[in-house]
Amino acid sequence: MNYFQELILKRESCRKFNEKPVSKKDLETIIEAARLAPSACNGQPWHFIAVTNDELKKSLSSHMQPFNAKAGAFIVIIQEKTNITSSIGGKIKHQDYAQMDIGIVTSYLSLAATSLGISNCILGWFDESKVKETLKIPKKKRVRLILSLGYTDDKDVRTKLRKDISEIVDYID
Repeated sequence: MNYFQELILKRESCRKFNEKPVSKKDLETIIEAARLAPSACNGQPWHFIAVTNDELKKSLSSHMQPFNAKAGAFIVIIQEKTNITSSIGGKIKHQDYAQMDIGIVTSYLSLAATSLGISNCILGWFDESKVKETLKIPKKKRVRLILSLGYTDDKDVRTKLRKDISEIVDYID
């Protein structure tokens, strides 16, 4: 098995963080990996807010599922305007490339964290207005996802329950 396959098997949605903080150096490494993620027409329609302040983490975690209360850090993923090429292409093709790009960059953040031994959970269930208020994010901006980061108290990686490969692919020779 190669390193990437091993990384994918290690990555899971952590539901049991301990209170160990995530270092700024590790956050910078994670965000640098995401900075290099592909995006439609190189639009890079994202902005990140890395939250490590204890008071802000506590306030932020109160606006999402309770298991995040002990997370060591959060990366809030905000959708920004994309470039004109991606925007026009999206309109012509009836695709929302920016949201696809947000998904891609979030995967990069998550896998980069996992590669450093940092557990994480991609969150889409949160009170966006309260998150924006807590972090002073302008109302016109969209918080698309939040990545909670930290260290798990679980010793074993859970078995991944996924559809069988035969259910998700058709090969055409």
